[in-house]
Amino acid sequence: MTLGRLHPLGMLGGAFDPVHIGHLRGAMAVREELALQRVDLIPAAQSPLKRDAAIPRAHRLAMLRIAVDDVPGLEVDARELERAGPSYTIDTLIAARAEYGEERPLFWIVGSDILATLRQWARWQELLDYAHLVVMARPRADAPDHQVAEWITAHLKEGAQAVTQPAGGVVLVRQPLLDIASSQIRSLIAAGGDPRFLMPDAVMEYIEHHNLFNSGSA
Repeated sequence: MTLGRLHPLGMLGGAFDPVHIGHLRGAMAVREELALQRVDLIPAAQSPLKRDAAIPRAHRLAMLRIAVDDVPGLEVDARELERAGPSYTIDTLIAARAEYGEERPLFWIVGSDILATLRQWARWQELLDYAHLVVMARPRADAPDHQVAEWITAHLKEGAQAVTQPAGGVVLVRQPLLDIASSQIRSLIAAGGDPRFLMPDAVMEYIEHHNLFNSGSA
């Protein structure tokens, strides 16, 4: 099999606490922009840089699966939930590369707001040894520091070039993204508000059925 015939794969990690339309629209935008075979949404067991998720992993995983059930090109990968300890991206990419082979183009997708904390990630400069980094523009994102900005500039690639290579590039995707945050949805639900149109209806129904995020709920 030649490299040109290997289907590129995207991966979008996060707490998904809960999953919302912004996550899905961003994943779809990158898939369309780079003509990826699919984008896998990968829920973290525990982010090394964030507090514990508001709800158990089983609920977050169930909502993700509901959210992508009828969306072609989006799937769920539960590997981080099945791995003990904090969910380090470098470990996920090493495992993915071992699974998908040395030549398949892999793309790890982040929002531009992540760049301000990238140097706190474990072995962050090694990420490009295993995948490309796709950066989606996010409203009001803080600029990265000088070292990260230089690193990005040194590894910038156009999407058309990156999809022909297994890893090593930073691709900027300037798609209009929805300014939605899971924390805002949690606060809205806890205050008795209506999260309609911020997430798929089936996810909202799941939250209502299990009484999640309400003030005083388990």
